[in-house]
Amino acid sequence: MDIPERKYLRGANLQGADLIEANLEGANLEGANLEGANLEEANLEGANLIGTNLQGANLRGANLQGANLIEADLIGTNLPGANLQRTKLEKANFRGANLKEANLRGADIFYADLTEANLEGTNLIEANIENAILQLARLHLAKLHLANLQGANLEGADLYGADLQEANLEGANLYGADLQEANLEGANLEGAKLGGVKLERACLIKVKLEGAKLERACLIEANLEGAYLIEANFQGTNLQGANLKWTYLIGANFQEANLEGANLEGANLKGANLEGANLQRADLKGSNLQGSNLYKAKNLSFDQLSKVKTLYDAKLDEELFTPLKEKYPALFEKDD
Repeated sequence: MDIPERKYLRGANLQGADLIEANLEGANLEGANLEGANLEEANLEGANLIGTNLQGANLRGANLQGANLIEADLIGTNLPGANLQRTKLEKANFRGANLKEANLRGADIFYADLTEANLEGTNLIEANIENAILQLARLHLAKLHLANLQGANLEGADLYGADLQEANLEGANLYGADLQEANLEGANLEGAKLGGVKLERACLIKVKLEGAKLERACLIEANLEGAYLIEANFQGTNLQGANLKWTYLIGANFQEANLEGANLEGANLKGANLEGANLQRADLKGSNLQGSNLYKAKNLSFDQLSKVKTLYDAKLDEELFTPLKEKYPALFEKDD
């Protein structure tokens, strides 16, 4: 198609147009209708696409670096391998769009709607995705290192094997999300909703999970070494074989949780609630259980508790309290 030299196409009707490999660098397409257009391999670097209708358009491999797509309509748009680096995508609608392996590094995607979008293997490093909607989105193996996902809605999203190192997920909704084998080392998950989330074999080293809601989540063999889990809620959560070595679990709730074979060596469980938790073969060596609630804890043995750092002011069933107090009275003394 013949493109005007000045590329002034504001409000133009280009529905279904054949624009394969078209050079639209810096073009003004604000409010234009490009529904169903074929823009494969087109150059739209720095273009103005504010409020543009790109529903169902084909942008496979297109270059949109630095383009402005604020409030653009990209429902069902095809963007695999497209370059959207540093683009402005605030409030853009990507519902059901295909962004597989696209480059969105450093893009502004806050308040955008990416419901059920395909972002498998997509580069979202350092992207600002604050308060975006990513419900049921596919983010399998996505690169989200240092991404800002504060307040984002990721309910039911597929984040299997995703790289979320040092990402900000403060207050994010991850209810029912699949984070199996994901790397969350150093990520901030303070106040995040993590109920029913799948975190088997996920890496959560030094993660910040203060006040996180992890009820009935699955953290089998997850690595949480040195994580900040103060006042986190693990009620009914499966932590079988999890690594919780040197974690900060002050005031955490583990009521009815499964901690079978978990490593809690050196963990700070001061004031934690472990009522009814399964502690079979859990390693409690050197852990701080001051003021913790261990009433009706399942499969908890004399031998396990004899190796803890302190049981001062801890609540224990009588059959464990009496023999431990008799043989190891120092465990119940206040630590100076």
